[in-house]
Amino acid sequence: MTHQGEAYRLPLRPGWTLMNLARLGKVPGIDGVCGGNCCCVTCHVHVDPAWRAHAGEPSAMEESMLDFASDVDAGSRLACQIRITEDLAGLVVRLPEQQLVLGL
Repeated sequence: MTHQGEAYRLPLRPGWTLMNLARLGKVPGIDGVCGGNCCCVTCHVHVDPAWRAHAGEPSAMEESMLDFASDVDAGSRLACQIRITEDLAGLVVRLPEQQLVLGL
């Protein structure tokens, strides 16, 4: 849920990144300025605790980029680095407080 009670449901498209799905779904707050190259933080999300193991761990490069993000927590990831698989059906991520919430 968003801070306003809204949620976005996105199609499950294995092989896509969460950032690409969010951009396709016109989710505000997922800009992906770098085009998914892990060199900005405009697709920062918080992976729901129940989904962190499924979404995987951030790479060293991703962790370095997250140093530039605000509101970083244990579930912080860049949506461009979360590759969608069938196992992620139902994935829930929340955007930093000033943004929204996604669900697959």
